[in-house]
Amino acid sequence: MEELTLTTPSLLFSAVSLIMLAYTNRFLSYAQVVRTLKKDYDTNPSIVTATQIDNLTRRLYLTRSMQILGISSLLTSVICMLFLYIHWRITAVITFGVSLLCLILSLFLSIRELMISTHALETYLGEMKK
Repeated sequence: MEELTLTTPSLLFSAVSLIMLAYTNRFLSYAQVVRTLKKDYDTNPSIVTATQIDNLTRRLYLTRSMQILGISSLLTSVICMLFLYIHWRITAVITFGVSLLCLILSLFLSIRELMISTHALETYLGEMKK
């Protein structure tokens, strides 16, 4: 097994940065949809709109958790690099493992959110077919 160097945790920067950009874009689009749904619900309250609002609430919380875990992954990568710099190898390896775990959890939440989003769109399309 190769020794952990400063280069290894720095590789996560580009991946996590792109993921965070995608998560932020997703969050901003949800914010716009929420504003539109609120206007719709205020003018014409319906069960479909209320269901969409509930669905978006769950998705917003998932996106927030995804962002927190992504930021945590980036932060622990930087901390790992600090530990490598001051030659605390074992602590650096553990910290890097935590960073990878945060990234993995963030990606799993992203998959879950994608499944919820797809189901919401299928429900909406089903309503339009009626």
